[in-house]
Amino acid sequence: MRTACMAKSPIPIFASWCQSWQVAGDRQRIQCLFLVLVVQLYPASSAPEIIRPRGVSISKASLYDPEKEFKCFDGSRTLPFSMVNDDYCDCPDASDEPGTSACPAGLFHCTNAGHLPLNIPSSRVNDGICDCCDGTDEYASSAGCENTCLEQGRSARAAALRRAELSKQGNELRLQLIRQGKQQKADKKIRLEQLQRDREEAARIKQEKESLKSTAEDLEKAALEKYRQAAEEERAKHSSTAQEEQEAFEQFQRLDSDHDGFIRISDLQTRQTFDKDKNGEVSEEEARYFMEHDELDWSTFYAEAWPKMKPYIMMEKGLFTPPSTPHPSIDVPGENAEEFPADNGEDEEEEEEDNAETTDVPDVEGEASEVTEEPPQYDENTQNLIEEARKARTEFEEADRSLRDVDREIRDIEDGLGKDFGEEEEFATLQGQCFEFTDREYTYRMCPFDQVTQTPKNGGASTRLGSWGRWSGNPKYSTMLFENGQGCWNGPQRTATVNLVCGLENKLTSASEPNRCEYLFEFSTPAVCLADSSDDNHHDEL
Repeated sequence: MRTACMAKSPIPIFASWCQSWQVAGDRQRIQCLFLVLVVQLYPASSAPEIIRPRGVSISKASLYDPEKEFKCFDGSRTLPFSMVNDDYCDCPDASDEPGTSACPAGLFHCTNAGHLPLNIPSSRVNDGICDCCDGTDEYASSAGCENTCLEQGRSARAAALRRAELSKQGNELRLQLIRQGKQQKADKKIRLEQLQRDREEAARIKQEKESLKSTAEDLEKAALEKYRQAAEEERAKHSSTAQEEQEAFEQFQRLDSDHDGFIRISDLQTRQTFDKDKNGEVSEEEARYFMEHDELDWSTFYAEAWPKMKPYIMMEKGLFTPPSTPHPSIDVPGENAEEFPADNGEDEEEEEEDNAETTDVPDVEGEASEVTEEPPQYDENTQNLIEEARKARTEFEEADRSLRDVDREIRDIEDGLGKDFGEEEEFATLQGQCFEFTDREYTYRMCPFDQVTQTPKNGGASTRLGSWGRWSGNPKYSTMLFENGQGCWNGPQRTATVNLVCGLENKLTSASEPNRCEYLFEFSTPAVCLADSSDDNHHDEL
């Protein structure tokens, strides 16, 4: 049978709709009541009843005029109106069967007065399952659907109001974040300009201090060279060739830490004796001053390195200190307990072994006593040159450190200014913060614009799930993507996706691994809370 089901009068529908808005607030109720009053007062002759077939929305009702033939929406056919909703698909686009399941590609419109309208596939019409809350999709089945639209509408509107209130409060916090983010950006720009000026001054000071250091070290080197020559002359006067070789051989053995018959650069770097610039460590450059080759055997050491080392070893013994400074007791170089605590114990063991059995190394006590009788000392001018060189090195190091600090801060600020913190800098305050979420097995740590890590609760090393990559959402600022994490065993590198939702606080709320090596997080933040305009744009079907 070819029939066309018509809709009822809109007045009771208006009344039901207004009743369902009792929880919505005064503005909506006033709008509803005014609309009902207008409909009731409008003359019946001037307000004809809206007639539409079953399954048709109000917006398309004018296309279904019983007084005219029906034209398929795609323009392919024109049919008598009696063929609309006759349970036979005549139009290729299914437009003639909006209220039946005859057309596979058709859509059935649920009016759902009091709640949200809904379009469902025509295949669900009269399938025994209530898809429309008003039950209109099961008009010819035995499903016995009840109209629950009012109850569902009230619940939906209550939830919408809660969401709207959350959005409103969150948006107020978002506006604060925007102000803070913009202020931070402005402050960074001002600071960057100041740092760039400071860098020019710091570079100039470093250059000056480097020049002064070079001059002072040249004078110091010349003064020490004179003492080295004087020490060689003094050694020639008071020591025989055998004694000189004995002392050099003993130093060779002490410097040969692995006792393989060779001295290397690394052996000298463990001895503060050869710290020429007194900065607390012996650089490779300082070690190469004494060694022109990467390694020295005994003969090469005695011929080339020992003459350069001798003055510094004598300085270690205290032989070149000013007269006003008490001389420490003379001992074999490298056994000073304050400067070489590790060597002290080894040397004591060696001395005990030397006392227990005869060795080929002669005793140096005689030479030590002989040298102690007339110890060379720095004159006042030389001592002043050494102090000036030390002061110049210290000032240069401070200037160099200041310049490096300025460069580091400039890089950090430029990196921050180059990052995308949102259209209005609303995410800027998240940089430098980290948030954690713990489930049964792991503690996850998410640091926006930095990285995401995973740490077992029962202990163990952390795994980097990804480093900050980019915004990847739709809309753009709804999803963070962290890429290039640690590789899975026999698999790809880990990645982490962070979905952002509106919330009144910054909080990591969930973590999961939906796919192997792909992690998914949810992060609530006021930064994505926008003013909710859904109440103004949403209308229930009447």
